[in-house]
Amino acid sequence: MSIQAAEVAAAVPNRRQVVSATIASLLGWSLDLFDLFVLLYVAPEVGQLFFPSGNPTLSLASVYGSFAVTLLMRPIGSGVFGSLADRYGRKRAMITAVIGVGVLTALFGTLPTVHQVGILAPVLFLLLRLVQGVFVGGVVASTHTIGTESVNPRWRGLMSGLVGGGGAGVGSLIASIIYYILSAIFPGPEFAVWGWRCMFFSGVFSAILGVFVFNSLEESPMWLKAKAPEAGTNAVKQAPVKTIFSRRYLPTLLVNLMITIGGGTGYYLTSGYLPTFFKEVNHLSSGSSSLILILTSIIVIIAAVLVGHLSELIGRKKTFLITGVVAAVLVPFLFHGMASTHSMAQVTIDALILTFMGNAVYAPIVAFLNERFPTSIRSTGTGLSWNIGFAVGGMLPTFVSLTAGSTQNIPVALTYFLMAALVLYLIGGLIVPESKGHFE
Repeated sequence: MSIQAAEVAAAVPNRRQVVSATIASLLGWSLDLFDLFVLLYVAPEVGQLFFPSGNPTLSLASVYGSFAVTLLMRPIGSGVFGSLADRYGRKRAMITAVIGVGVLTALFGTLPTVHQVGILAPVLFLLLRLVQGVFVGGVVASTHTIGTESVNPRWRGLMSGLVGGGGAGVGSLIASIIYYILSAIFPGPEFAVWGWRCMFFSGVFSAILGVFVFNSLEESPMWLKAKAPEAGTNAVKQAPVKTIFSRRYLPTLLVNLMITIGGGTGYYLTSGYLPTFFKEVNHLSSGSSSLILILTSIIVIIAAVLVGHLSELIGRKKTFLITGVVAAVLVPFLFHGMASTHSMAQVTIDALILTFMGNAVYAPIVAFLNERFPTSIRSTGTGLSWNIGFAVGGMLPTFVSLTAGSTQNIPVALTYFLMAALVLYLIGGLIVPESKGHFE
């Protein structure tokens, strides 16, 4: 049997392949978001050390602006690593991107502050963020395809939630645990000296763990099948990025963005903003905040897996519409409830419900995007759709901090921005066709 024939025969995944692809997809995205959550958890400290201002909200806006810089580079990473994944395989792209993100995260811990080198400090910080964004975009291109391509079709919805939301939950859970430990080791003012650096240094462990896990990963069976000579109708005849922006696929990309912008906003203005909300609005201690964040991280996983699998039962379109409507109804009450109470129990309950809804809206998105593109351009199409949409959503915390003006107005600003995004999300849910079962 020739090598090519053997590859095609291997296109039907065995149990070991499914397990390894599932773990790799989940862990790859978890490690990626862990590295991003590190910045969100130390945003107040980074704001004062790299973007000092007499107004705390301006410092926060600057930090979130540096976060947005990374997000803006993610589509470029999707183009580069998505093309690599579509042409040469998902595994190679995943390993390179995950290691890159981890190493760059650790480098942030070595940076001098503005009190040490002046204006050079924020310049170096932003340069690292730019480079990191390319690698982050590359992680999405591979993790968001290899899992769904390897699993049995009836579990693609569950895999979608497990990777997209479960990966986010695991990533934030790891970050929350490390944040809790380091807050205990470096209490109070000491955290602003060494604690934030150690948070970034932990990124090197994600790179090491990524190499260890991905070394045993087998290539996507659907990609191997698409690369076989007899699969010429599905072969890439031009650059994947150029194909995505062609007349045939550009409308698909644009409609996808209505869903991914809504989903990305739901994520970043709930799970992504909660660490800052707890510190600046509720004035919780680092210990109390980290404990609640650990609970919300678990809720992210539960919400994503449940709603992802729900989309396999009732369809992606219905799931988008149901979750969008419920979130739009509950969001104003939850933000107001957290801001107006002094009860830790009430803050915790409202945060858990808010987290559930904020992450439920994007649980089916991975499967939905995979079903919108053929295998030959799936990594590029999925990566660009996800990263452009989530880049827009990820920039909104910056605008929330800027428009709020003061910490007292943050809950109102969050409500307005998230409601606007949910309206766009619901319009997209009405426009998009049902994609379930369309997997080429």
